[in-house]
Amino acid sequence: MNSSSRAILGALLIGLCVGALPAQAQRTPGAAGLGVQAGEPSGVTLKIYNADGPSYDVLAAWSFDDFLFLNAHALFERPLAIENVQQPVHWFVGPGAYVGIYDDGGSEAGLGISGTVGLDILLAEQFEVYIQATPRFELVRETEPDIGGGLGLRYYF
Repeated sequence: MNSSSRAILGALLIGLCVGALPAQAQRTPGAAGLGVQAGEPSGVTLKIYNADGPSYDVLAAWSFDDFLFLNAHALFERPLAIENVQQPVHWFVGPGAYVGIYDDGGSEAGLGISGTVGLDILLAEQFEVYIQATPRFELVRETEPDIGGGLGLRYYF
């Protein structure tokens, strides 16, 4: 297990422990969550929450292999009942796309489709911790599959 995987796993365990603290958290429809994601890729994330339909997630990120990109997904969330955990926990899945720039000796543009699947936990009325896996398939520049993911924290306002 590399150091990046250990850091993500450790942060997830801390998030789950903090998530077990008693509180009743709830997002309101239309709330915007701004935060950060660590992993592959790492970056800044914005989520617009919608209780009655898909939420929308945008990630402006960089990859450790010299790749800057913008990734967007429609997220379909469902509650997940976990015993002895009072915070709302959701699993989510959704389709998306990305556009990016590679900087590996020369600049090239890339374009592809992606998806995401993960869990989010509301720690308090305004904080959300999430972990996600994001499979991607590049269509322009190369045609190859890849997988990313990360651990993130958002603040809703």
